[in-house]
Amino acid sequence: MSNKASYDYLIVGSGLYGAVFANEAAKAGKSCLVLDKRNHSGGNVHCEEIEGINVHTYGPHIFHTNDKDIWDYVNSFVPFNRFTNSPLANYKGELYNLPFNMNTFRQLWGISTPEQAKAKIKEGSENIAMPANIEEQALSQVGKEIYTKLIQGYTEKQWGRPCTELPASIIKRVPVRYTYNNNYYNDTFQGIPIGGYNKLIDGLLYDIEVIHNVDYLKDKDKWSAKAKKIIYTGRIDAFYNFCHGTLAYRSMRWENEVLDTSDYQGNAIVNYTEKEVPYTRIIEHKHFEFGKQAKTVISKEFSAETQLNEEPHYPIADDKNLAIYNKYKALGAQEQNVLFGGRLATYKYYDMHQVIAAALAQVKSEIGVL
Repeated sequence: MSNKASYDYLIVGSGLYGAVFANEAAKAGKSCLVLDKRNHSGGNVHCEEIEGINVHTYGPHIFHTNDKDIWDYVNSFVPFNRFTNSPLANYKGELYNLPFNMNTFRQLWGISTPEQAKAKIKEGSENIAMPANIEEQALSQVGKEIYTKLIQGYTEKQWGRPCTELPASIIKRVPVRYTYNNNYYNDTFQGIPIGGYNKLIDGLLYDIEVIHNVDYLKDKDKWSAKAKKIIYTGRIDAFYNFCHGTLAYRSMRWENEVLDTSDYQGNAIVNYTEKEVPYTRIIEHKHFEFGKQAKTVISKEFSAETQLNEEPHYPIADDKNLAIYNKYKALGAQEQNVLFGGRLATYKYYDMHQVIAAALAQVKSEIGVL
Protein backbone atom coordinates (compact mmCIF):
# COMPACT_ATOMS: atom_id res chain seq x y z
CA MET A 1 0.00 0.00 0.00
CA SER A 2 0.93 3.64 -0.22
CA ASN A 3 3.69 4.88 2.07
CA LYS A 4 1.44 7.86 2.74
CA ALA A 5 -1.01 5.78 4.76
CA SER A 6 -2.32 7.82 7.69
CA TYR A 7 -3.30 4.88 9.92
CA ASP A 8 -1.87 1.56 10.92
CA TYR A 9 -5.28 -0.10 10.64
CA LEU A 10 -8.48 0.64 8.78
CA ILE A 11 -11.21 -1.40 10.47
CA VAL A 12 -14.30 -1.96 8.36
CA GLY A 13 -17.25 -2.52 10.68
CA SER A 14 -17.79 -1.36 14.26
CA GLY A 15 -19.45 -4.48 15.60
CA LEU A 16 -17.94 -6.48 18.43
CA TYR A 17 -15.10 -7.89 16.32
CA GLY A 18 -14.03 -4.56 14.87
CA ALA A 19 -14.49 -2.68 18.15
CA VAL A 20 -12.41 -5.19 20.14
CA PHE A 21 -9.64 -5.20 17.54
CA ALA A 22 -9.60 -1.38 17.44
CA ASN A 23 -9.47 -1.11 21.23
CA GLU A 24 -6.62 -3.57 21.62
CA ALA A 25 -4.64 -2.18 18.69
CA ALA A 26 -5.01 1.36 20.05
CA LYS A 27 -3.83 0.23 23.49
CA ALA A 28 -0.75 -1.20 21.78
CA GLY A 29 -0.02 2.23 20.29
CA LYS A 30 -1.42 1.63 16.81
CA SER A 31 -3.47 4.26 15.02
CA CYS A 32 -6.92 3.09 13.92
CA LEU A 33 -9.75 4.37 11.78
CA VAL A 34 -13.10 2.58 12.00
CA LEU A 35 -15.69 2.78 9.22
CA ASP A 36 -19.31 1.67 9.40
CA LYS A 37 -21.98 1.86 6.72
CA ARG A 38 -24.71 2.24 9.34
CA ASN A 39 -25.47 5.47 11.18
CA HIS A 40 -24.34 3.99 14.50
CA SER A 41 -21.61 1.85 16.00
CA GLY A 42 -22.01 -1.61 17.47
CA GLY A 43 -23.27 -3.65 14.56
CA ASN A 44 -26.06 -5.99 15.61
CA VAL A 45 -25.63 -5.42 19.35
CA HIS A 46 -26.76 -1.80 18.99
CA CYS A 47 -29.57 -0.62 21.27
CA GLU A 48 -32.07 2.18 20.79
CA GLU A 49 -33.67 3.87 23.77
CA ILE A 50 -37.47 3.99 23.54
CA GLU A 51 -39.61 5.07 26.51
CA GLY A 52 -36.52 4.74 28.69
CA ILE A 53 -36.05 1.11 27.62
CA ASN A 54 -32.93 -0.19 25.85
CA VAL A 55 -34.43 -1.89 22.80
CA HIS A 56 -32.17 -4.45 21.11
CA THR A 57 -32.43 -3.03 17.60
CA TYR A 58 -31.39 -6.21 15.80
CA GLY A 59 -32.92 -8.82 18.06
CA PRO A 60 -32.10 -10.05 21.56
CA HIS A 61 -28.45 -10.39 22.52
CA ILE A 62 -27.77 -12.27 25.74
CA PHE A 63 -24.14 -12.54 26.74
CA HIS A 64 -23.12 -15.95 28.08
CA THR A 65 -19.79 -17.70 28.47
CA ASN A 66 -17.79 -20.13 30.56
CA ASP A 67 -14.63 -18.14 29.90
CA LYS A 68 -13.93 -16.02 32.98
CA ASP A 69 -11.27 -14.00 31.13
CA ILE A 70 -13.81 -12.96 28.48
CA TRP A 71 -16.41 -12.23 31.16
CA ASP A 72 -13.92 -10.06 33.08
CA TYR A 73 -12.93 -8.37 29.82
CA VAL A 74 -16.42 -7.17 28.92
CA ASN A 75 -17.15 -6.21 32.54
CA SER A 76 -14.06 -4.00 32.52
CA PHE A 77 -15.95 -1.69 30.13
CA VAL A 78 -19.43 -1.90 31.68
CA PRO A 79 -20.85 -3.98 34.53
CA PHE A 80 -23.25 -6.73 33.47
CA ASN A 81 -26.41 -7.67 35.34
CA ARG A 82 -27.53 -11.17 36.35
CA PHE A 83 -30.14 -11.72 33.63
CA THR A 84 -30.89 -15.40 33.02
CA ASN A 85 -32.44 -16.42 29.72
CA SER A 86 -35.56 -18.49 30.41
CA PRO A 87 -37.68 -18.34 27.25
CA LEU A 88 -41.22 -19.66 26.89
CA ALA A 89 -42.90 -21.36 23.96
CA ASN A 90 -46.48 -20.50 22.98
CA TYR A 91 -48.24 -23.25 21.03
CA LYS A 92 -51.88 -22.44 20.28
CA GLY A 93 -52.17 -20.43 23.48
CA GLU A 94 -50.54 -23.00 25.75
CA LEU A 95 -47.22 -22.01 27.36
CA TYR A 96 -44.26 -24.32 27.81
CA ASN A 97 -40.88 -23.74 29.42
CA LEU A 98 -37.70 -23.86 27.34
CA PRO A 99 -35.29 -25.52 27.05
CA PHE A 100 -36.99 -28.91 27.32
CA ASN A 101 -36.90 -29.78 31.02
CA MET A 102 -39.05 -31.24 33.78
CA ASN A 103 -41.28 -28.14 33.77
CA THR A 104 -41.93 -28.68 30.05
CA PHE A 105 -42.68 -32.37 30.54
CA ARG A 106 -45.05 -31.60 33.42
CA GLN A 107 -46.86 -29.05 31.25
CA LEU A 108 -47.15 -31.57 28.41
CA TRP A 109 -47.99 -34.75 30.29
CA GLY A 110 -48.74 -33.91 33.93
CA ILE A 111 -45.79 -35.98 35.16
CA SER A 112 -43.44 -35.04 37.98
CA THR A 113 -40.35 -37.28 38.05
CA PRO A 114 -37.37 -37.74 35.73
CA GLU A 115 -38.12 -41.47 35.48
CA GLN A 116 -41.63 -40.74 34.21
CA ALA A 117 -40.30 -38.21 31.71
CA LYS A 118 -37.66 -40.57 30.37
CA ALA A 119 -40.21 -43.34 29.98
CA LYS A 120 -42.66 -41.03 28.19
CA ILE A 121 -39.98 -39.75 25.80
CA LYS A 122 -38.70 -43.28 25.13
CA GLU A 123 -42.25 -44.42 24.42
CA GLY A 124 -42.80 -41.63 21.87
CA SER A 125 -39.37 -41.64 20.22
CA GLU A 126 -38.46 -43.41 17.04
CA ASN A 127 -35.38 -45.59 16.65
CA ILE A 128 -33.42 -43.76 13.94
CA ALA A 129 -29.76 -44.73 14.14
CA MET A 130 -28.40 -42.04 11.80
CA PRO A 131 -30.78 -39.05 11.66
CA ALA A 132 -30.39 -37.30 8.33
CA ASN A 133 -32.32 -34.12 9.10
CA ILE A 134 -33.97 -32.12 11.89
CA GLU A 135 -37.20 -34.07 11.74
CA GLU A 136 -35.47 -37.41 12.15
CA GLN A 137 -33.20 -36.03 14.87
CA ALA A 138 -36.15 -34.65 16.84
CA LEU A 139 -38.24 -37.79 16.44
CA SER A 140 -35.36 -39.91 17.67
CA GLN A 141 -34.47 -37.56 20.53
CA VAL A 142 -37.77 -36.32 21.97
CA GLY A 143 -40.60 -37.90 19.97
CA LYS A 144 -43.45 -36.69 17.79
CA GLU A 145 -45.43 -34.60 20.28
CA ILE A 146 -42.55 -32.34 21.30
CA TYR A 147 -41.42 -32.16 17.68
CA THR A 148 -44.87 -31.16 16.43
CA LYS A 149 -45.68 -28.67 19.18
CA LEU A 150 -42.35 -27.08 20.01
CA ILE A 151 -39.88 -27.65 17.19
CA GLN A 152 -41.33 -28.05 13.70
CA GLY A 153 -43.26 -24.82 13.16
CA TYR A 154 -40.71 -22.54 14.80
CA THR A 155 -37.77 -24.12 12.97
CA GLU A 156 -39.44 -24.03 9.56
CA LYS A 157 -40.33 -20.35 10.05
CA GLN A 158 -36.80 -19.58 11.21
CA TRP A 159 -35.06 -21.25 8.28
CA GLY A 160 -37.73 -21.03 5.57
CA ARG A 161 -37.34 -24.72 4.74
CA PRO A 162 -39.04 -27.97 5.76
CA CYS A 163 -37.34 -29.70 8.68
CA THR A 164 -36.71 -32.63 6.35
CA GLU A 165 -34.35 -30.38 4.35
CA LEU A 166 -32.41 -29.01 7.34
CA PRO A 167 -29.35 -30.76 8.79
CA ALA A 168 -29.78 -32.67 12.05
CA SER A 169 -26.91 -30.70 13.60
CA ILE A 170 -29.15 -27.63 14.09
CA ILE A 171 -31.48 -29.33 16.57
CA LYS A 172 -28.61 -30.86 18.52
CA ARG A 173 -28.03 -27.41 19.97
CA VAL A 174 -31.33 -27.63 21.90
CA PRO A 175 -30.68 -29.16 25.33
CA VAL A 176 -32.94 -31.73 27.01
CA ARG A 177 -32.81 -31.80 30.81
CA TYR A 178 -34.40 -34.00 33.42
CA THR A 179 -34.27 -31.27 36.07
CA TYR A 180 -36.56 -28.32 36.86
CA ASN A 181 -34.15 -25.84 35.32
CA ASN A 182 -35.42 -23.16 32.92
CA ASN A 183 -32.00 -21.55 32.35
CA TYR A 184 -31.47 -21.83 28.60
CA TYR A 185 -27.68 -21.73 28.87
CA ASN A 186 -25.42 -23.92 30.95
CA ASP A 187 -22.69 -21.27 30.97
CA THR A 188 -21.32 -20.02 34.28
CA PHE A 189 -21.55 -16.34 33.34
CA GLN A 190 -24.63 -14.70 31.81
CA GLY A 191 -26.06 -11.20 31.69
CA ILE A 192 -26.79 -7.94 29.90
CA PRO A 193 -24.69 -4.75 30.12
CA ILE A 194 -26.29 -2.42 32.66
CA GLY A 195 -27.53 0.45 30.52
CA GLY A 196 -27.42 -1.52 27.28
CA TYR A 197 -24.84 -2.76 24.80
CA ASN A 198 -24.07 0.74 23.55
CA LYS A 199 -22.11 1.29 26.76
CA LEU A 200 -19.90 -1.69 25.93
CA ILE A 201 -19.28 -0.47 22.38
CA ASP A 202 -18.69 3.12 23.51
CA GLY A 203 -16.14 1.84 26.00
CA LEU A 204 -14.34 -0.22 23.38
CA LEU A 205 -14.26 2.65 20.87
CA TYR A 206 -13.46 5.42 23.34
CA ASP A 207 -11.00 7.89 21.80
CA ILE A 208 -10.92 5.95 18.51
CA GLU A 209 -11.89 7.71 15.29
CA VAL A 210 -15.12 6.29 13.86
CA ILE A 211 -16.88 7.42 10.67
CA HIS A 212 -20.47 6.32 10.09
CA ASN A 213 -22.58 6.21 6.91
CA VAL A 214 -19.63 5.05 4.80
CA ASP A 215 -19.83 2.02 2.52
CA TYR A 216 -16.20 0.97 2.25
CA LEU A 217 -16.82 -1.24 -0.78
CA LYS A 218 -18.16 1.65 -2.85
CA ASP A 219 -14.78 3.40 -2.69
CA LYS A 220 -12.44 0.62 -1.60
CA ASP A 221 -9.24 2.02 -3.10
CA LYS A 222 -9.68 5.45 -1.53
CA TRP A 223 -10.25 4.13 1.97
CA SER A 224 -7.70 1.32 1.74
CA ALA A 225 -4.99 3.83 0.86
CA LYS A 226 -5.46 5.46 4.26
CA ALA A 227 -4.03 2.53 6.22
CA LYS A 228 -1.21 0.00 6.16
CA LYS A 229 -3.61 -2.85 6.83
CA ILE A 230 -7.33 -3.52 6.56
CA ILE A 231 -9.40 -5.44 9.11
CA TYR A 232 -12.51 -6.38 7.14
CA THR A 233 -15.61 -7.64 8.98
CA GLY A 234 -18.21 -7.36 6.23
CA ARG A 235 -19.52 -9.95 3.78
CA ILE A 236 -16.59 -11.76 2.20
CA ASP A 237 -18.58 -12.47 -0.98
CA ALA A 238 -19.28 -8.75 -1.36
CA PHE A 239 -15.58 -7.94 -0.83
CA TYR A 240 -14.82 -10.01 -3.92
CA ASN A 241 -17.82 -8.65 -5.84
CA PHE A 242 -19.59 -12.03 -5.67
CA CYS A 243 -17.18 -13.50 -8.22
CA HIS A 244 -17.81 -17.04 -6.93
CA GLY A 245 -21.51 -16.53 -6.24
CA THR A 246 -23.62 -15.18 -3.39
CA LEU A 247 -23.54 -16.77 0.05
CA ALA A 248 -27.01 -17.46 1.42
CA TYR A 249 -28.24 -16.10 4.75
CA ARG A 250 -31.43 -15.75 6.72
CA SER A 251 -32.36 -12.23 7.78
CA MET A 252 -34.59 -10.92 10.53
CA ARG A 253 -36.95 -8.00 10.68
CA TRP A 254 -38.76 -6.64 13.69
CA GLU A 255 -42.04 -4.84 14.16
CA ASN A 256 -41.81 -2.71 17.29
CA GLU A 257 -44.79 -1.62 19.34
CA VAL A 258 -44.94 0.72 22.32
CA LEU A 259 -47.70 -0.47 24.62
CA ASP A 260 -49.41 1.52 27.32
CA THR A 261 -48.92 -1.19 29.93
CA SER A 262 -46.10 -1.91 32.34
CA ASP A 263 -45.81 -5.60 31.34
CA TYR A 264 -47.06 -7.36 28.23
CA GLN A 265 -45.96 -10.99 28.51
CA GLY A 266 -44.06 -11.27 31.79
CA ASN A 267 -40.91 -12.57 30.11
CA ALA A 268 -38.17 -11.30 27.83
CA ILE A 269 -38.71 -13.88 25.08
CA VAL A 270 -41.73 -15.95 24.04
CA ASN A 271 -41.37 -18.21 21.00
CA TYR A 272 -44.45 -18.85 18.83
CA THR A 273 -44.03 -22.41 17.66
CA GLU A 274 -47.06 -22.97 15.45
CA LYS A 275 -46.44 -22.33 11.78
CA GLU A 276 -49.68 -20.39 11.31
CA VAL A 277 -48.35 -17.50 13.45
CA PRO A 278 -46.15 -15.53 11.02
CA TYR A 279 -43.57 -14.30 13.54
CA THR A 280 -41.11 -16.55 15.35
CA ARG A 281 -41.12 -14.79 18.71
CA ILE A 282 -42.00 -11.69 20.69
CA ILE A 283 -39.29 -9.87 22.62
CA GLU A 284 -40.20 -7.63 25.55
CA HIS A 285 -37.04 -5.62 26.03
CA LYS A 286 -37.52 -4.15 29.50
CA HIS A 287 -37.15 -7.59 31.07
CA PHE A 288 -33.50 -7.82 30.00
CA GLU A 289 -32.72 -5.12 32.55
CA PHE A 290 -35.56 -5.68 35.04
CA GLY A 291 -37.17 -2.42 33.94
CA LYS A 292 -39.89 -0.67 35.92
CA GLN A 293 -40.97 1.79 33.23
CA ALA A 294 -44.65 2.73 32.96
CA LYS A 295 -44.83 1.52 29.35
CA THR A 296 -43.29 -1.43 27.53
CA VAL A 297 -41.80 -2.08 24.09
CA ILE A 298 -42.29 -5.38 22.27
CA SER A 299 -40.76 -6.59 19.02
CA LYS A 300 -42.32 -9.23 16.80
CA GLU A 301 -39.55 -11.07 14.96
CA PHE A 302 -39.92 -12.33 11.40
CA SER A 303 -37.45 -14.45 9.45
CA ALA A 304 -36.84 -14.34 5.69
CA GLU A 305 -34.25 -15.16 3.05
CA THR A 306 -31.66 -12.40 2.84
CA GLN A 307 -31.80 -10.08 -0.14
CA LEU A 308 -28.61 -8.25 -1.16
CA ASN A 309 -29.86 -4.93 0.23
CA GLU A 310 -30.68 -6.48 3.62
CA GLU A 311 -28.53 -7.17 6.65
CA PRO A 312 -27.59 -10.88 6.77
CA HIS A 313 -27.87 -12.67 10.12
CA TYR A 314 -27.67 -16.46 10.02
CA PRO A 315 -25.47 -18.23 7.44
CA ILE A 316 -27.12 -21.16 5.68
CA ALA A 317 -23.98 -23.23 5.98
CA ASP A 318 -24.99 -26.22 3.86
CA ASP A 319 -22.57 -28.03 1.57
CA LYS A 320 -23.32 -25.77 -1.39
CA ASN A 321 -22.68 -22.54 0.50
CA LEU A 322 -19.61 -23.86 2.31
CA ALA A 323 -18.10 -24.79 -1.04
CA ILE A 324 -18.64 -21.20 -2.21
CA TYR A 325 -17.22 -19.80 1.02
CA ASN A 326 -14.08 -21.93 0.76
CA LYS A 327 -13.36 -20.34 -2.62
CA TYR A 328 -13.55 -16.88 -1.04
CA LYS A 329 -11.48 -18.06 1.93
CA ALA A 330 -8.76 -19.15 -0.50
CA LEU A 331 -8.75 -15.69 -2.07
CA GLY A 332 -8.53 -14.10 1.36
CA ALA A 333 -5.53 -16.22 2.28
CA GLN A 334 -3.63 -14.63 -0.61
CA GLU A 335 -4.20 -11.06 0.62
CA GLN A 336 -1.09 -9.32 1.91
CA ASN A 337 -2.70 -6.36 3.64
CA VAL A 338 -6.24 -7.51 4.46
CA LEU A 339 -7.32 -9.62 7.44
CA PHE A 340 -10.83 -11.05 7.60
CA GLY A 341 -12.72 -11.51 10.84
CA GLY A 342 -16.20 -11.75 12.34
CA ARG A 343 -19.34 -13.62 11.37
CA LEU A 344 -19.80 -12.17 7.87
CA ALA A 345 -16.18 -12.35 6.78
CA THR A 346 -15.83 -15.96 7.97
CA TYR A 347 -19.38 -17.10 7.12
CA LYS A 348 -19.86 -18.50 10.60
CA TYR A 349 -22.45 -18.08 13.32
CA TYR A 350 -20.70 -16.78 16.44
CA ASP A 351 -21.93 -16.22 19.96
CA MET A 352 -20.71 -12.90 21.31
CA HIS A 353 -18.01 -14.36 23.53
CA GLN A 354 -16.66 -16.30 20.55
CA VAL A 355 -16.47 -13.11 18.45
CA ILE A 356 -14.53 -11.36 21.20
CA ALA A 357 -12.17 -14.31 21.69
CA ALA A 358 -11.49 -14.46 17.94
CA ALA A 359 -10.76 -10.73 17.77
CA LEU A 360 -8.42 -10.91 20.75
CA ALA A 361 -6.61 -13.87 19.18
CA GLN A 362 -6.16 -12.00 15.92
CA VAL A 363 -4.80 -8.92 17.70
CA LYS A 364 -2.37 -11.09 19.63
CA SER A 365 -1.00 -12.66 16.46
CA GLU A 366 -1.02 -9.41 14.49
CA ILE A 367 0.39 -6.68 16.72
CA GLY A 368 4.08 -6.23 16.04
CA VAL A 369 3.78 -7.16 12.37
CA LEU A 370 3.71 -3.57 11.16
